[in-house]
Order: sequence, then C-alpha cells, then structure tokens
Amino acid sequence: MINIATKVYTSEDVILQDDAETVVTLKPLPIRTLRKFMTKLEDLQNVKKEVEAMGVLFELATICIEKQVPKLVESDELEDVLDMPTIYKIIEVCGGVKLNDPNLMAAATSMMESQVGQT
Repeated sequence: MINIATKVYTSEDVILQDDAETVVTLKPLPIRTLRKFMTKLEDLQNVKKEVEAMGVLFELATICIEKQVPKLVESDELEDVLDMPTIYKIIEVCGGVKLNDPNLMAAATSMMESQVGQT
C-alpha cells in the first residue's frame, strides 16, 4: 500500500513592489514563528495612533516573510516594496488573522466602546 501525503494548508503568491517584482509564496507560519508573531500582535492593543499601528503591522508582515526575502529585510528595503493591502494579505495567510474584516473591526469598536464606559 502506498501512502500519499496530504497538504493540509493552502498557499498563496503575492508580488512585491520592487523592480524585480519578487514573488513571495505565503503559507501558514510554523509554531515557533507563530509564537513570535502572536507576541507582536499583542502590541496592537496598545497603539494609540494609526502610524503606530502601521509599524506593528509592518513588523508582523516582516516576521511572516523574513526567511523568504532576507536580503530585503536586512537591507531595510522591505518598507519600499510593501503596501497595506499586501501587508494585510501576508498577515491573513501566514498568521491566520484577517485584520481588514469588517465584522472584526465592528467587534473591536464595540469592545473599545464598552471598555470606555467601564472607566
């Protein structure tokens, strides 16, 4: 009897905005990297300005793809080749978190409003 392996995750390709149009294949993070990702994700709870949130989201995307494009990460050029829709897609596929989901945003707003009422 032959055992046939089954891939249990999906992958998705994104194209970065560099001159070479680098293709990065996104797939779910392994546990070790996911722990690092989740720790950084917690930082989003403490941001007060949109620019701070953008920095955290960029760091999350960097964690997700740093092994695939180490030269871009090491040279600090990654900021020049990512846009927000691409960052959202990277975080969604690799970290399993859909940040631009309207239902999630509504729930977060509701939660924040209820916390303000408690203070």
